[in-house]
Amino acid sequence: MPDKTNVLPNNLEAEQSLLGCILIDNEVLSEVVDKLSDEDFYQESHRLIMSAILKVFNQRKPTDLVTITDSLEKDGNLEKAGGIEYITRLMEIPSAANYRSYFDIVKRDSVNRELIRASRRIIENSMSSGDGMQSVQYAEKLIYDISKKGDSSTMDDIRESTVVNDVIDRFETISRDKDALRGVPTGFPFLNKLTNGFQRSDLIVIAARPGSGKTSLAMNVVEAAAYQGNVCAVFSLEMPKIQIVQRLLCASAKVSMSDALSGKLTPNDWKALIRTGEELKKLSIIIDDSSRVTPAEILSKCRRIKSKNGGRLDLVMIDYIQLMSSGRREENRVREIAQITGDLKIMAKELNVPVIALSQLRRMQGEPQLIDLRDSGAIEQDADMVIFINRPDMTATPEEIEKKKIIRGMADLIVAKHRNGETGRTQLRFKGEYTKFVTPDPEELKELAKSAGRPQAEENPQKRNGSGELPEDGAVFSDDGYDYGGEE
Repeated sequence: MPDKTNVLPNNLEAEQSLLGCILIDNEVLSEVVDKLSDEDFYQESHRLIMSAILKVFNQRKPTDLVTITDSLEKDGNLEKAGGIEYITRLMEIPSAANYRSYFDIVKRDSVNRELIRASRRIIENSMSSGDGMQSVQYAEKLIYDISKKGDSSTMDDIRESTVVNDVIDRFETISRDKDALRGVPTGFPFLNKLTNGFQRSDLIVIAARPGSGKTSLAMNVVEAAAYQGNVCAVFSLEMPKIQIVQRLLCASAKVSMSDALSGKLTPNDWKALIRTGEELKKLSIIIDDSSRVTPAEILSKCRRIKSKNGGRLDLVMIDYIQLMSSGRREENRVREIAQITGDLKIMAKELNVPVIALSQLRRMQGEPQLIDLRDSGAIEQDADMVIFINRPDMTATPEEIEKKKIIRGMADLIVAKHRNGETGRTQLRFKGEYTKFVTPDPEELKELAKSAGRPQAEENPQKRNGSGELPEDGAVFSDDGYDYGGEE
């Protein structure tokens, strides 16, 4: 007797019935085409038939006995598929009504076969690998790939797909509610207007010189996103999680961190902290403070987060790129950073979430430029968006501060690269006592413009919106314009 333990899971009757349903009713194929491939079938003849069906379908021809057998014959596979007689017998099924049941059986067995094959590869890898964590990551990737099977994006020929109509439908939906954010909210009106919220699959780099507040800005975004019900993951390579929570708590409660750490809290401060603490406990913010992690390790952890949260993960923040390791042996640090940013972009696309990655700038004075990104030009190349924080007060002389030529705590927020939209800039005020950036009120910004010698919006509207018209309050200005709008 044959050893049935070596036979992989399969149900030939279900495969035959599913193929029969597809052949007698083209609507069935429309329902399953994006979830089914020829590799889901166990028997070779069935794989060949399904391959021919998909080929004919993609040629926009009817999938019937004539077209399928013609396709098989042209490819020299008709006899391997069982011949015309076998395909005809498949079509003798009385009805296509039960196709869903047959589909479920075929997919179940296909997934189980993949799991068995993956298990064998995991065992082989574990037997030969000298790195236990590498083996874990390898196993996780294989299992994750199986879980995503049938749910991943495929290549589309624009001539043959519905993608153009899908985009038009999307634009139509947007037009019905022009003010609704389509991405993850940032907490800053300027960024929300410029980006329509941080978009899925985008790699967003926030860069600044040390001590400028890039971690604070990123955590402000995380806080705003989480309060809107988004699931956020924070990977802090520099700061332990207790300090991250300290920042979150004090920033959200608007309580001085210095007072909290020195025991100088007032009764009102305590009330605000306790109330805010209870609110924070309800937010979906997952914090990992492992040091020197690789993109592969972060991806692995994000997959687990998605699994634990019902497939949801809405925002990832990494602090910061220069503390990461590629996990590969690279003698050149510039080349290693290039590997890291490339992996982060792939991760953003695979997870379908915006990934915020912080980056150091070279220690130099003046307004930051893209060329100032430390260690690699690949950061600029791989990023969909690059945001700079410029803090003139950090290098200002006492005289400049005293004469209010430069105002302490004022920061330029510069969107220097935006792959899918406009660039622009605005100003924020950094509240250092509770590590939070806020949008100044319009009068404060106008006063700042006067002291810094910048033209006010009313004096030079063309520089603001590219037209001869005055911009509305809160409008987004591109290039070297400033946003003088207040909080929304």
